[in-house]
Amino acid sequence: MSNETSGCVTLGLAPSFGFGDRIGLATPGHVESMNRSGSGIEAIYPQQSIREMTRTKRTATQVMQDALDGARSAGWTGKIGADADHLKTPADVDITVAAGFTFFTIDPSDDVDQQADDYDEATLQDKFESVRDTASWYQGYLGKSIKLPSGVVIDLNEQACMRAAVKYGLAIRKAIDLGEHIRVVNEAAGRDYEIELSVDETDQPTTLAEHYIIADQCLKGGMKLVSLAPRFIGELEKGVDYKGDVDALEASLNDHAAIAEFLGPYKLSLHSGSDKLSMYPALARATKGRFHVKTAGTSYLEAVRVVARHDEALFRKIVQFGREHYDVDKATYHVSATLDTVPAGDDLDATRLEQVYLERWCDVPAGLGFTEPGRQILHCTFGSTLTDSELGPAIRSVLESHPETYAEILADHFSRHLDALAQGM
Repeated sequence: MSNETSGCVTLGLAPSFGFGDRIGLATPGHVESMNRSGSGIEAIYPQQSIREMTRTKRTATQVMQDALDGARSAGWTGKIGADADHLKTPADVDITVAAGFTFFTIDPSDDVDQQADDYDEATLQDKFESVRDTASWYQGYLGKSIKLPSGVVIDLNEQACMRAAVKYGLAIRKAIDLGEHIRVVNEAAGRDYEIELSVDETDQPTTLAEHYIIADQCLKGGMKLVSLAPRFIGELEKGVDYKGDVDALEASLNDHAAIAEFLGPYKLSLHSGSDKLSMYPALARATKGRFHVKTAGTSYLEAVRVVARHDEALFRKIVQFGREHYDVDKATYHVSATLDTVPAGDDLDATRLEQVYLERWCDVPAGLGFTEPGRQILHCTFGSTLTDSELGPAIRSVLESHPETYAEILADHFSRHLDALAQGM
């Protein structure tokens, strides 16, 4: 399916919001949230990473078709963007271009040196020598001081440049190469496209020097960069609100937004954006409405809430199954919950069980007696759950039997997200 026939378009620098859907039944609720909000934020309904497609055993074409069918059935007549998320290889690109995606998120995290921030000077020097040829740009930045129109000064001293080269040298090269493949494939098909670069999956926040060098190199390399996702300060864990000082975050966002304005302009993107309502106004203010927010797992969790409301026995099975698979499935996620910090729930009634496993921290009533959100356990185990021969079909059956409940729950959930972003616009 080409993007001409799918109707999906590029959204440019307009504020945008990505609604991931791991089951294929959530789009009517997403549409209703957009209708209720009236925020002026553009929608991306087809959004899925290759990793998520693998875990749910869905194809790019299925993701696209489910989202578009859902949008049409809900009467949506606005623009629709389509995000091929976390692309790592040319084969990933080819698959998603063929399915009609328009927004291509490059994820070079496999080539990031995650230990670079902790190297002592001698080790850093040794590591730099091994990547010097890859980071041929090093001398061009060394010793420069970049003063942005906002007054922010970026000091590209030897330490900053060398650490950026060690940490991101290979990743930048891979990102530029993949961006070129995205360009060639789309231009050969006569299709419009845009690119987002994800450098958020790191343990340490992205420094201003790193942001500047990464974006500048990608733009000089010809990348059609519309959005960049740095690793922001604080903790952006799955399934819960932002953990950190929001005022400090806003100051940092202002600096990153100044770089995006100076070099691009391009949008700042917030990944793992589900449920981060406390930081949304700051993001919108700092970027002056030039942002993208990406969500995925929260729609699955709200699907499980529908199960909790209509089939308590099945919900209890999902909780038990999630606990059995969590320690393995959480390996690729940034979460704090442990099995010891979340009660198993055997002795809890249905209402309390839903609160323990589905409420965000800011929604949890006092005195429930648990210290970490059970949402994270269910979030990380979505793939195992949905591909289980019993649980996957059972969840889908409940959602298909109660579409109004699912749509209403999603509409309420996401209109809160959109309204929080609109507060800062």
